[in-house]
This record gives sequence, structure tokens and C-alpha cells, in this order.
Amino acid sequence: MKRLILAFALSGFFATPAMANGVDHFKGLPAETLEQAVANFSEYNQRLSVVLAGEIDNQAMTEVHELTYTLENALEKIHLEVAELVDTLEDLHVASETYDADKVKAKGDAYLSVATTVVK
Repeated sequence: MKRLILAFALSGFFATPAMANGVDHFKGLPAETLEQAVANFSEYNQRLSVVLAGEIDNQAMTEVHELTYTLENALEKIHLEVAELVDTLEDLHVASETYDADKVKAKGDAYLSVATTVVK
């Protein structure tokens, strides 16, 4: 049950809104790895913060629009990785309940590999 609740909560948190029609669309930077996604997410959130701190004129709107493409790409990759991480954590949990040391080590290492990339 915890697993279902967490997966549902994360799917809502990482959902990507649809873009308005009639606006030029940009590609955004790719997020092919989790490391790249987290780096882009951090950098582009900082850029967005700077834009939002200023006047929200047409140029700012265009900048926000462009920034969101990279942020959406990053969030999509993070979402996919975190969804898999939920399963890995559950496997680790079950392995600990059954005192399976080899599986605890393998699943624990796999879990931490992703988790420490997302949270630094």
C-alpha cells in the first residue's frame, strides 16, 4: 500500500503540464542520464528564479517558456528514475525482512546509487 501511495504521489509531483497552443516550441536540453537531468534541473531552476525576480514582460515570458522545456525534460527523466527507485526500495525492504544479505547489499547499493544522485 505504501508503494502505491508513493508512486501515485510522485506521478502527480512530476507531471508535466501541456504547453499552450500558438506558442513557438523549443527543444530544451536533453536529459539522457539522471546526472544530466539533476544538473539541468538545478541550473534551470536557478535561471527561472532570476527571471521571475524581474519584471515579467514579453521577453521574460519567452525566457520562461524556453526554460520550461529543459525543466520538463529533466523532470521526465527524474520521474522515470524515481519510479524505478520505488521498486528497488521495495525489493530492498523485502530482502531485509527475509534476511537475504546478498540481496540487501545488491539492492541497497542500487538504491543508494540513484538516491544519492537525486539528493546531494
